[in-house]
Amino acid sequence: MTNILFQIIARNFPKLKFKLKKAGMNYRSEEFIKRTFLSAFYMTTGIAFFFVLILAKFDVLKGIMVIFIPIIFFMLFSYLLRFPDVKISKKEKEISREIVFAGRYLVIELESGVPLYNAFANISKNYEVIGQYFKEINNKVDLGTSMQDALTEAVEYIPSDNFRRILWQILNSIRTGSDVAQSLISVLEQIAREQTIEVDKYSKKLNPLAMFYMIIAVILPSLGVTMIVVFSSFVQFELGLTALIFIAFLLGFVQFMFLSVIKFSRPAIEF
Repeated sequence: MTNILFQIIARNFPKLKFKLKKAGMNYRSEEFIKRTFLSAFYMTTGIAFFFVLILAKFDVLKGIMVIFIPIIFFMLFSYLLRFPDVKISKKEKEISREIVFAGRYLVIELESGVPLYNAFANISKNYEVIGQYFKEINNKVDLGTSMQDALTEAVEYIPSDNFRRILWQILNSIRTGSDVAQSLISVLEQIAREQTIEVDKYSKKLNPLAMFYMIIAVILPSLGVTMIVVFSSFVQFELGLTALIFIAFLLGFVQFMFLSVIKFSRPAIEF
């Protein structure tokens, strides 16, 4: 009965199967929905138990928890459903770090007269992330799939537009019989130019972020805490240890948010 329920829920997410395949997660849609449902249930139970245990002395809590438990569960369930998207984004960034170097390595191999199959095998040994996809293509060829079909299937599930462009170029060159190496050079040059533009944008974005970080996370906290201490001495406001711990926690959270913004703004490129 429960499996039927998860199958019905999975039908409402028709793209989930494609995302799971793209993220490299070997789950059926209904199986992933079930795991997500149980994870959200356990997390909601833990959160509810924590609030009931800590705040049980408030009578209003009983009524509020009845309302908030379903909301918390729905929010956690919706958040955990986005895990494939997070993995796809992570894989895309990992591929972007290697794409230009692996592409140039492939061009050198092909220009040296190495067959395409062997060039893929060499890339799989030298590049950890991209090499996994080339190794999978070769494995399909070993099982009897043609190189064209293996590349076509790989293009569909690769979580990187730049990598997909390279494989499309290889596939088109095989179909037309043109030189694979020469057709790849132009694509790699375009990808390299796009990455250079991303680096320039990041450098321009980093300067105002650093300025705001200095103002909000360094200057204002130091001056603000000093002013609060001085002001409290005039108005006889007691600034206890709890308030200071809260201020320290708030400052730590602000700095963490700034560092997170800077980290996620950084382009996935090896400088």
